[in-house]
Amino acid sequence: MDYIKEKFFDKAKPIAEEVKTMVKNYGKKPAGEYTIEQILTGMKGVVSLLTLTSKLDPVEGIRFRGYSIPELKDKLPKLSPDDEPLAEGIFYLLLLDELPTLNDVNFLTEEWRKRSEVPQYVFDIIDQHPNDSRPMVLFSSAILSMAHDSKFIKKYIAGMHKKEYWDTTFEDTMDLIARLPRIASYIYRKLYYNNEQIEPDPKLDWSANLAHMMGYDHEDIYKLFRLYMVVHSDHEGGNVSAHTTHLVNSALSNPYYSLSAGMCGLAGPLHGMANQEVMKWILQMREEIGEDNCQDKEMVEKFVLKTLSNGQVIPGFGHAVLRKTDPRYMAQREFALKYLPDDEIFKIVNTLFEVVPPILQKTGKVKNPYPNVDAHSGTLLLHYGIKEYPFYTVLFGVSRALGVLSQLIWDRALGLAIERPKSQTLDWFRDQIKRN
Repeated sequence: MDYIKEKFFDKAKPIAEEVKTMVKNYGKKPAGEYTIEQILTGMKGVVSLLTLTSKLDPVEGIRFRGYSIPELKDKLPKLSPDDEPLAEGIFYLLLLDELPTLNDVNFLTEEWRKRSEVPQYVFDIIDQHPNDSRPMVLFSSAILSMAHDSKFIKKYIAGMHKKEYWDTTFEDTMDLIARLPRIASYIYRKLYYNNEQIEPDPKLDWSANLAHMMGYDHEDIYKLFRLYMVVHSDHEGGNVSAHTTHLVNSALSNPYYSLSAGMCGLAGPLHGMANQEVMKWILQMREEIGEDNCQDKEMVEKFVLKTLSNGQVIPGFGHAVLRKTDPRYMAQREFALKYLPDDEIFKIVNTLFEVVPPILQKTGKVKNPYPNVDAHSGTLLLHYGIKEYPFYTVLFGVSRALGVLSQLIWDRALGLAIERPKSQTLDWFRDQIKRN
C-alpha cells in the first residue's frame, strides 16, 4: 500500500465510525424542512447527501476542503512561482483534506504515469464510432468499457469483505484518472485530426500531458490546462455529474460504471454542455451583428433581448446556487487579463459581463444574473487554437473526474448506503396543499 493510500485509510477509519454513530444515536433527529416547491423544482436546497470534498456557498462561492480558489492558487504546489497550481495537488487535497507538498504532487504525477497505459480494446471501441459522433458519446463509452479491468468487480465476485470496498475503489480510481488524458486526447485527434495520434511525454505533469497529446505544446497552454483542471474539478455533491456518479456507485457499481453515468449527465445542455452553448451563441452574435459591433453595448443588448424574446436562456449566466459571479469565472478572467487581454472574443466576453446581468435583473425572474464558469472557459481554449467547441465538455469531464472519484472513495470508506429517496403521487401533493 502506497503512503497516500495508507494516509487515506488512517483518516477515513475514525470518520466512518463517526458517521455510523450519527446514524445510530441521532438518526431520528430532525435536520431541516423542505417545501413542495423544492421537491417539484429539482430538490434545490434539500439536504440529502454527505459530501466531504467541497462546499458551495451562495455568497462565498466554491470552497475546496475549506479553501477558496484564490487560496488554492496561492497554496497548492506549482512548477514555478508564475505558474498555475497542479491538478495532482487538488486531487490530493480533495482526497486527504490536507495541502500537499511538491513531493506529494510529484509522487502522484509518477503514479498516474505508471498507470496511464490504455488497453488497445478501448481505442478499438472509440474507433468503431462514426467520425461525426458527439465527443461525449465516445468519452463515456470508453470509460464504461474499461470496467473490464475493474479491480472492484474482480474482488467483489471473489467474495471481498465490505470493509475492503474502499481499497479496490481507490485502485480503480487511480487507474481511471491516470488514463483519462490519453483517452480524451485520442478522441480529439480521431475526430478532428484524422486519427493522427501523439504519444504522451513522460516528463510532463497530468494536465500538460493532455494538452501535449491534443497537439498543443506551449508553456502558456500548459498553464491554462492546469488552471482549467483545478477550477472545474469539484462542485460539492448535488450537481448532476457528481450526484449521478454518487448515485450509481451507491449500488456498489464500480468507478467505471459510475463515472460513465456521471459523464452522461455532464453532457446535458443545462450542465457541462453549457460551455459549448456559450461559444456557439457568442459566434452567432458576432456573425449577426458584426464583429465591429460586438463592443457596442447597445447592439449587444439588442441581441441579448432578442435571445430572451425567442424563449431562450443566455448561456453561461445564472446558477442554481450561487448569488454572485462565479469565482471560477473570475479565476479564468484573471488568466485572460494576464495572457490574452487583446483577444477579440475575450473583449466580447467582457462586454457581456457588463451588459447581461442588468438585463437579467430587470426581468425579475433570475435569482443570479451573473456569469458562471461556462461563460469564460471556451474563450481561453479558442484563443490557443482549440476551436472545436463540441469537445469542450470532454475537457470538463476529465477535470470533474478528480472531484467525483475522490468522493467515491470516501463513499465506500464510510460505508454509505444505497441512495433511495421517497417519491409520491400527484394525489399526495394535492393532499398536502389541502392540509396546509
